[in-house]
Amino acid sequence: MNEIITSNVFYEIAALLMLAAGIGFVGLLLRQPLIVSFIAVGIVAGPSVLNLAQSEDQINLLAQLGIAVLLFLVGLKLDMRLVRSLGKVAVVTGLGQVGFTSAIGFVIGIALGYDPVTSLYVAVALTFSSTIIIVKLLSDKREIDSLHGRVALGFLIVQDIVVVVSMVVLATIGVGQAGEGSGLLQVFLSSLAMLAATAVFIRYLAGPLTDRLARSPELLVSFAIGWATLFAAAGHFLGLGKELGGLLAGFSLASTPVREAISARLAPLRDFLLLFFFIALGAGLDLAAIGGKVDAAIIFSLFVLIGNPLIVLVIMSAMGFRQRTGFLAGLTVAQISEFSLIFLAMGVTLGHVMPDVLGMVTLVGLITIAASTYMITYSHQIHARLDPLLARFERRVLNAEEKSGAATKAEFDVIVFGIGRFGSALAHGLCDSGQRVLAVDFDPEAVREARGHGFEVIYGDATDPEFLAHLPIAGATWVVSALPHHQTGLSHVSAFETLTRALSEMGYRGGVAATALSPRALEEYRNAGADIVFQPYRDGARYAVLSLLGTGNTEEEN
Repeated sequence: MNEIITSNVFYEIAALLMLAAGIGFVGLLLRQPLIVSFIAVGIVAGPSVLNLAQSEDQINLLAQLGIAVLLFLVGLKLDMRLVRSLGKVAVVTGLGQVGFTSAIGFVIGIALGYDPVTSLYVAVALTFSSTIIIVKLLSDKREIDSLHGRVALGFLIVQDIVVVVSMVVLATIGVGQAGEGSGLLQVFLSSLAMLAATAVFIRYLAGPLTDRLARSPELLVSFAIGWATLFAAAGHFLGLGKELGGLLAGFSLASTPVREAISARLAPLRDFLLLFFFIALGAGLDLAAIGGKVDAAIIFSLFVLIGNPLIVLVIMSAMGFRQRTGFLAGLTVAQISEFSLIFLAMGVTLGHVMPDVLGMVTLVGLITIAASTYMITYSHQIHARLDPLLARFERRVLNAEEKSGAATKAEFDVIVFGIGRFGSALAHGLCDSGQRVLAVDFDPEAVREARGHGFEVIYGDATDPEFLAHLPIAGATWVVSALPHHQTGLSHVSAFETLTRALSEMGYRGGVAATALSPRALEEYRNAGADIVFQPYRDGARYAVLSLLGTGNTEEEN
């Protein structure tokens, strides 16, 4: 049976996908993130168990596409305005955690008998935490907008920057090994040309091009995938590697208003393609060789599970945060990420690290990701048990807690979906009344026009839960749906129900309002959970009647 499956690539991929679905379902029952299931799929499909993954060329191609898309999405987050807005606590904690984890991890590696280069690779790999897992778990717990949640997201951005720097260093090392003299100079000059072309694109073309593409969401997604792979191919051609090309592609679009929409739409594709990265990884693992590395994997895992949270706790305590805040934020870094494995895989490709070390770090990933998932899920119960032991980390002066607490309040009081005639008039009136308003619209022309009038507005789909998860919704007082009925692929009521369902899953506790153009829609919106339903035509007619009879105030309109 195994020979029949692997004799045809299509049969093989079908078997791998069904295996992934089965193992993923078991992981779901165990409340484990998808990455744990993917790693398990790679091991089970590899030569040490079922030996299903035999089409190396096809699987490696999909794996490389997955890495390109993953790093493209990382580049999308590197908007310089966002980087400049990082608070002191995020920068200090992020860099402090990276520095101390690397130093201590290096010492542990040397003590375990690894050579300095291998120890350095492993130590750096231990510093990366999985943004995907942490955001998902904090969102599920309704803690994404809590103080420790915001601090965690801040130093995760710092970690992403460290990932970029690490990839640049490895790519430079790879170029240095591959070329000498004029060859290295040629790669350097080509890289400068690529950076210059990217800068020109960002300055003059990124905005207008994405505005046009945003008129067709499907075309926008196709362009984003093509853009990521084009840059990855260019990076590989220039000798910098596909990873840096993907990062640069994302960075070139990071300042555009469609950034969040692209990120949300490509997330499922990223997860699908990363499955093949882990399958390729598992196909190259020798479980017999890894068996001799179990002791080292356990030691490194204990360091990540215990040492990393302690490092964050000590740093935040020294900065004047409560030990509870530092402990809860520290638990979010008690695991390594998919970037740790990509980083080690690059080291193996360059010949700096032996494959069995990659297998050992993969085992560390399985242990730490699985364990930290429960640690973050039950963080408050764990803190209650350890509170007496953690009391020594409490500082007398907690001014940082108070300052940061003020900064974590919601940025916007009202979020308006739909910035057409009614939505823009509503947003304008709310702004005049002193409310902080964020507008969201799926029409790039409406977004550009609203920005011209000084509104804070972003491009995105109100019916996309992935996109909604990136919005500062939790602290808003009102969410208003003023979407034109033709703007979504769903009916107006179905679109509103999708929005309210997503808001409920995100833990939103404010009011929800909608706009209805007919009495029937009025009743449907109320049944769908609207707290207030506006009827622009009816309300406008009533105001017009009052004005005609001389009892309304028409001066405000003028």
